[in-house]
Amino acid sequence: MEAISVKWHGVEQPRNPWSDGPEFVTQCPIKPGGKFSQKVIFSVEEGTLWWHAHNDWSRATVHGAIIVKPKPGTTYPFPKPYAEQTLILGEWWKEDLSELYKGLLRSGADPNISDANTINGQPGDLYACSKPDTFKLNVDHGKTYLLRIINAAMQDLFFFSIANHNFTVVGSDASYTKPFTSDIMAISPGQTIDVLLTANQKPDHYYMATRVYNGAIGSETNNSTTTAILQYNGNYAASSPPLLPKLPDINDTDAAFNFIGKFRSLANKDHPVHVPLKIKKYLYYTLSINVVPCPANQTCFGPRGQKLAASMNNISYQSPKMDILEAYFFHANGVFGTNFPSFPPLFFNFTATNLPRILQTPKQATEVKVLDYNTAVEIVFQGTNLVRGTDHPMHLHGFSFYVVGMGRGNFDKDKDPLSYNLVDPPLQNTIAVPVNGWTAIRFEAHNPATGALISLYYGLWSII
Repeated sequence: MEAISVKWHGVEQPRNPWSDGPEFVTQCPIKPGGKFSQKVIFSVEEGTLWWHAHNDWSRATVHGAIIVKPKPGTTYPFPKPYAEQTLILGEWWKEDLSELYKGLLRSGADPNISDANTINGQPGDLYACSKPDTFKLNVDHGKTYLLRIINAAMQDLFFFSIANHNFTVVGSDASYTKPFTSDIMAISPGQTIDVLLTANQKPDHYYMATRVYNGAIGSETNNSTTTAILQYNGNYAASSPPLLPKLPDINDTDAAFNFIGKFRSLANKDHPVHVPLKIKKYLYYTLSINVVPCPANQTCFGPRGQKLAASMNNISYQSPKMDILEAYFFHANGVFGTNFPSFPPLFFNFTATNLPRILQTPKQATEVKVLDYNTAVEIVFQGTNLVRGTDHPMHLHGFSFYVVGMGRGNFDKDKDPLSYNLVDPPLQNTIAVPVNGWTAIRFEAHNPATGALISLYYGLWSII
């Protein structure tokens, strides 16, 4: 058995940083056989949140969803649904995950791809072993249902669709949004999306389906389709088999980011936005897949016999021997440094096809960025093509943030801010930075001692 930590996506935990975050950052991991009582403080959250246990690269969730209902005397900012259902999108391996992770560390290469993806724990009808237990959602014709969808996968973005049905997006990451209608969804790992589904089609049974979106063309991933069933109640002649939705191609970046770009905050009297307009701290973080030397007496199978690693601003996180917050609180020396750079050490064409190999090896360190209380911050996350470009899911513990801009290629500090949405940007806690592209976020550092900024690719952690 190995130690774990417990994490909440989207709960700020004001003045309570010890009860949230990755191991050795804001909490020590729970040792095998140990006990841990967690206090959870809700403040501005509303809608659907995700929580999970965490052990290095692996994650586990039992129920997974934390649902924050409207306050007494208030209602949803959309028509009240007839019923609700949580859908958790995940992965499944035939092998033990702890052994898979040990193999990942030994090889220094990509982890083995999952043997199947899942909806509420089942791969669905297209897998013979799962067909008897395929998840089914029974609906009444004419009724509207609130689906709370969570991507609990390790590092894969998913497309999701329901045959012959559109849905209306009304929330994401514990924040309600301006409604918009779509027939497909792209959802990042760790993200939650709330949608309204009206059962307005011919009474029958229809597949709900999901599969991976992978913007890094050529990298290996699970390209299978996973299904659940939307089944109308009543007596009718069912078609057989159910209809499958048309999901976008696995590499369809346009479909993924056209969907992501539609999110807007409600920005009304009951749900105001507080986008920082006078920024005091500008941060520019490059996100890269790198290689580091293989340890002595170990054979690695990454590029050129090295180990794959991830970095921000050319620093790849090294886990300390005690958690960073504890070291900060007790003034322990030598645990972490405070020199995490605000900008990359070298500017170059980050998204070029061929980049010098000398740029591929990062510094390995435990560094933090210290901010003054209430500092208005803007971070531009810039994807790079070092070793290979990929989509970078990003999550910020203890904060939600406004996503004010997104684009392809290299960020242009003179032109791109002119197109920022500072009126009704979405308030989120998990985003996907497009392959060889950029995403800009803004927030106020008003939650002391929190702020673990996590790239969900290889568990890279940097602290702000």
